[in-house]
Amino acid sequence: MNRKLVLPKKRVPARNTGQVMHALVRVARAVEDRWEEALARVELSGPKFGALTVLMQAGEPLSLGELAARLTCVRSNITQLVDRLEADGLVRRVEDPTDRRGKRAAVTPLGVERQSAGARQVEKVQRELGKTLAGLDHDALKHVLSLLA
Repeated sequence: MNRKLVLPKKRVPARNTGQVMHALVRVARAVEDRWEEALARVELSGPKFGALTVLMQAGEPLSLGELAARLTCVRSNITQLVDRLEADGLVRRVEDPTDRRGKRAAVTPLGVERQSAGARQVEKVQRELGKTLAGLDHDALKHVLSLLA
């Protein structure tokens, strides 16, 4: 059965808007829960996985300010996150060659290993969700969701 998402020609009546909002919130929470459960299998959280991914994509140690900017969060949160990652042996702080007072976060070999394991877990969740969304018009769905963001 081919389930195409068809965009309505007119606006959704206000009485249905609340139901749609609640459904979107439920779905977002369910997806986040599945993602967090998958990452927990490899002893990561979403924020830890995100930070490790950004650091690996950078290919070099990043200042905490740069890491915060790339993750779009405040510096104090990054400091705490890097503290936790360092305590887990996933990153280490290294000297910043351009600022003798600054530190950079560098991924350790264990961090590389754990991030790779996390990426495999996230891919599994994505494949499962992909099966659920099979047959839908993905362009139309992305369009509708982008209007809400």
